[in-house]
Amino acid sequence: MKINIISQNTAAKVIIFPLIDNDNLVENLSKIAKHVGLSAENLQQDFKAGLKENLMLYGKHEGLEKVYLLGLGKNPKQADFIKVFRSFFYNSKKKLPKNIGLKLKLAGLEEYAEFIVNGICLANYEVGIYKTEKKIEVDFFSEGGILEIQVAENTLEKVEIAAKIGQEIAETQARIMALVDAPANFKYPQKLAEFAIEAGEKYGFDVKVFDEKQCYELGLHALLSVGKGSTENPVRFIVMEYKGSDEKGKKIGLVGKGVTFDTGGISIKGSASMSYMKSDMGGAGAVLGTIELAAKLKLPIHLIGVIPATENCVDGNALKPSDVISSYSGKTIEVIDTDAEGRLVLADGLAYIKKNYEPDIIVDLATLTGNCIAALGYVAAGLLSNNDELSDKLLNISQLTGEKLWRLPLWDDYKDMMNSDVADIKNLSSMPLAGAITAAKFLEVFIDGHTNWAHLDIAGLAFGDSEFAKMKSGTAYGVRLLTAWLREI
Repeated sequence: MKINIISQNTAAKVIIFPLIDNDNLVENLSKIAKHVGLSAENLQQDFKAGLKENLMLYGKHEGLEKVYLLGLGKNPKQADFIKVFRSFFYNSKKKLPKNIGLKLKLAGLEEYAEFIVNGICLANYEVGIYKTEKKIEVDFFSEGGILEIQVAENTLEKVEIAAKIGQEIAETQARIMALVDAPANFKYPQKLAEFAIEAGEKYGFDVKVFDEKQCYELGLHALLSVGKGSTENPVRFIVMEYKGSDEKGKKIGLVGKGVTFDTGGISIKGSASMSYMKSDMGGAGAVLGTIELAAKLKLPIHLIGVIPATENCVDGNALKPSDVISSYSGKTIEVIDTDAEGRLVLADGLAYIKKNYEPDIIVDLATLTGNCIAALGYVAAGLLSNNDELSDKLLNISQLTGEKLWRLPLWDDYKDMMNSDVADIKNLSSMPLAGAITAAKFLEVFIDGHTNWAHLDIAGLAFGDSEFAKMKSGTAYGVRLLTAWLREI
């Protein structure tokens, strides 16, 4: 699909008018009614511009076949534009012609072009990439598709830049969705490493991959302990670095949980939803997508991404409850539950990035606890941080992007719940409550006193139900959120 930004009238025979439910709606509907040769009163009665509302009209003027009115609701945010346009184009792409006009000029929506284009491009993603019998259907996104976006002439250059950014972000989000949706036999630690290497070569950032032997030499004992049960797909430790600024610029560190499949280990999960555990690398996906976008968009920052990648499987060599293991930091950990493995691999990732890079800010992301889902449902991810300024920035941006966060406390009142009699710390509290908080208190031990750290528990958000698939599917949660945050920095 090619996107053209124009200021003159489009020659397309099918035109889309996006409209906000505000004081200008009646006037805008009257203009559209005149344009298509219909009654303004009827149009105002039939269309209220509610969120995702759409109305198709047959054009009465020569050369105009159809007009779609697309509702954006009241006071739409960035996420609403993405949601509305992705939904409309996904559900309509097989009946839309190759050439479409989109009029942003009428309602003055040029400033939202990035999010509109992002939503449209995301509509091209389909989950069923491994189906052998695919229906060959011509749709709007196939070769030859043209989208002409009409804007005010004085906004042409600005909209062209915004549309390009929206398209770039969508392309990376779709890549991460496909990665999260991939089954475990197509996506194991080495495959994550290959994904990072390919992106680094294409977009210009450095990638180092440490194999099992090198991880042992580095002292990544917590990561290696989790991977002991996976005999065919050993661990990989992925370190990515994008230098888009000089040494005086901010240095940002990202760590993503890369458990490519999680059986729970010896503390095995129930079978009912274990198939969804292919998504337990959603944090790694967010880090991969963010560093790829930072490089694509040439952001003026210094960014380091670390992904401890492993499977958590059941085997005679697998980690056992009550085992005491070491870690990159040198601290010992009593393993209470082998299904609390994500925090073990993150412990090594956090300690490594702190010691070797000393970033100004550290953010980690992980599909970590069911307790976070119990607390926040499938609406928001948990944010736990030791820095109020960092928390406020992430919270505010999450409201704009729609990848919502909600802050949970990181008080020391919870610290004693992680005390161990036989090791420096245990990996699971013995009390069946505050699980998302105690997990963060565990991770806090491994940042070695860093004072600008945030932990995002994205369980329930990286993989979920939507109108775009019959079962749960990848969302690329965190990619837009972190990219927007980095762009603001």
